[in-house]
Amino acid sequence: MYVLWRVIVKEFLQLRQDKRIIPTVVLGPVVQLILFGYAANLDVATVPLLLVDQDRSAASRELVDNFVSSTYFELMGVEDAVKDVEPWLVAGRADLALVIGAGYGNAVAAGRSPQVQVIVDGSNSTAASLGLGYANGILQAESARLVATRLQAGERSLIEIVPRVWYNPDLKSRWFYVPAVLAMILMIITMVLASMGIVREKEIGTLEQLMVTPIRSWQLIVGKLSPFAVLGLIITFLVTGIAVGWFGVPLRGSLMLLILMTMLLLLNTLGLGLLVSTIANNQQQAMMGSAFVVMLPQIYLSGLIFPIDNMPEVIQYITYAIPLRYYATILRGIFLKGVGIDVLWPEALALAAFGIGFLALASLRFQKRL
Repeated sequence: MYVLWRVIVKEFLQLRQDKRIIPTVVLGPVVQLILFGYAANLDVATVPLLLVDQDRSAASRELVDNFVSSTYFELMGVEDAVKDVEPWLVAGRADLALVIGAGYGNAVAAGRSPQVQVIVDGSNSTAASLGLGYANGILQAESARLVATRLQAGERSLIEIVPRVWYNPDLKSRWFYVPAVLAMILMIITMVLASMGIVREKEIGTLEQLMVTPIRSWQLIVGKLSPFAVLGLIITFLVTGIAVGWFGVPLRGSLMLLILMTMLLLLNTLGLGLLVSTIANNQQQAMMGSAFVVMLPQIYLSGLIFPIDNMPEVIQYITYAIPLRYYATILRGIFLKGVGIDVLWPEALALAAFGIGFLALASLRFQKRL
């Protein structure tokens, strides 16, 4: 154990001598989280609205008031004909046009079903979906009000739908994406540092000097990877604090469980970093191999950014071989749902199995010999 301890101390001293490591490890995650936290916000506060009211009745004005007073829409302008809508959408001055046809008020008064057209700019699918959802909600509420008014005399009851959204009541996209930043930062920093740190010693020749010492292979591997594991845990505390304290993402589950699950993820990232270092001959190869061969596919297929349910069925099966998929489920389960190990044990077991497998494979390739 004394030999192992001295190897670990050596690695920490080597990290301290590199003046660029500390700012990169500490300030890098903070900057990435803040930038990503503000940039990765798919919520649309107000949708620019164009009005085409061809009816100009009291009923149409009431419908328009419902849109404007909802705070979801901001009335940008009024046109007389549908043909005048396109210039607004092309120029980006409006994202949605509400077209109320002539005869809307008469249809409402006669008890018929009035028709309203909603034209949406689909070039931004996210904003279009949200704007269309807001509009549908207002129109459905107005329809329910009209039906209730007609049936009031007969004292007939209506079925009232009362939606409830659990775990993210306001449907904030930031709550979905900010925890994902923790996983991405952990993977990027620990994997790249582990692979480049070992390859750097290859390049300068110090790894050969370590190999001719009485240090055993497992002691050398554990000693080399331990500092990066400690850095990963420090990053976890730092990013979690910013996510909860700055961005208001709730941490409903156990912080200790989050740390334990993160340690399982670190088995994977450090094992993959060590595996890359056994293949790469220089730091550039190690960085490129870590980024493009290992990290990007995991980020794309893990469900951190793109929902797995929207992927083709073949790709969905492939995602089961992605360790980051399981950590993504763990993160959102602990942060938003407050679940415990009784629910997350399959993901924890998968992470542990992958991590042990990667470390074993990397250790077999990392032989203590010249």
